[in-house]
Amino acid sequence: MSESDLPVPSVPNARDAVRALRPSQIREVANAGFGVPDVLPFWFGESDRVSPAFIRDAASAALAAGATFYTHNLGIAPLRAALADYVSELHGPTSCDNVAVTSAGVNALMLAAQLVVGGGDRVVAVTPLWPNLVEIPKILGAHVETVALGYGEHGWQLDLEQLLAALTPDTKMLLVNSPNNPTGWVMSRDEQRAVLAHCRRHGIWIVADEVYERLYYGDAGIDADGAGSRTAPSFLDLAARDERVICVNSFSKAWLMTGWRLGWIVAPAALMDDLGKLVEYNTSCAPAFVQQAGIAAVQLGERFTQELVRDLKASRDHLVRALSAVPGVDLKTPPGAMYLFFSMPGASRSLELCKALVREVGLGVAPGSAFGPQGEGFVRWCYACDTARLDAGVERLQRFLAQHGAH
Repeated sequence: MSESDLPVPSVPNARDAVRALRPSQIREVANAGFGVPDVLPFWFGESDRVSPAFIRDAASAALAAGATFYTHNLGIAPLRAALADYVSELHGPTSCDNVAVTSAGVNALMLAAQLVVGGGDRVVAVTPLWPNLVEIPKILGAHVETVALGYGEHGWQLDLEQLLAALTPDTKMLLVNSPNNPTGWVMSRDEQRAVLAHCRRHGIWIVADEVYERLYYGDAGIDADGAGSRTAPSFLDLAARDERVICVNSFSKAWLMTGWRLGWIVAPAALMDDLGKLVEYNTSCAPAFVQQAGIAAVQLGERFTQELVRDLKASRDHLVRALSAVPGVDLKTPPGAMYLFFSMPGASRSLELCKALVREVGLGVAPGSAFGPQGEGFVRWCYACDTARLDAGVERLQRFLAQHGAH
């Protein structure tokens, strides 16, 4: 047989579940900004400030001391203890046995999904939502259905009855992100109580993405005794630690550590041995010197975090005032997170609009369609920067609208 008679090999492809994943439209817009001079980037969810010095110094000291070796799969004991104390102070008694350290919040979300869902399982997610949460279960072969927040006079709101109706007995997992990326919506304590009771009855796992819990500007989390005033309402305030509740958190937002890739999970102790296996087969462990920086963050960073939240609230209020004066912009002040999610002329085709904003006036915002079909018609603007930079962005938006005859 000659070489010409050999069968032509098929094109090598990833498996269907992976090929069906939607690419990040936020990255698509950012990529469109490469080579465009003087772009103002408000598209990613991070501050323009570097991590605080006391955190960077802790990592440097750990590196100098030789903290470059493998650690326990679930994290070094001092960081797990520090996190248990931190969570206990905010949400009630929590043991080290309920805490695992992960290589970023998104890694924590993947691990949580790997723990409880598999091929054919039904997952429900509250949307609009950061795309990673919706796509992660699909990688595992799960089927994801969505319940959309509604937008109206009072901003983004949950139809609780619609969500409870969607949480049928065959549902394996509920995904909730509150405070929410991109909308800034915050699930109320009463809504959490109702959802937790419903999921208890049907044996449904709750995976709560609470990475923005400290970026909270409302009072929905304040009980009569004042508890919860430093954080948004959390399922950890209501659930026992041995229930089907997994809470995911990250160092990225409250301590400006996006590039460090460090997060944690609070989950039933009964899961920890199996979680350790999954960590081993995913990343083995988080870097030792980064974990030392995490200890500094949770033990020394409370004052920093409270000042950060005050600064973010001021930036939010400033941008709300500025954008509210722009004809055609419709927005409501969100109670949490670090974004404004608003409608404007042209946002019915938000990806096309955002690429045009980058190309024509050097303004980088994220398209609402990046957060699912329910986000179309809106754009997301991260306000974690100084007000002068926000003002410059608003001026560019006004210039773009004037150029396109939107008044």
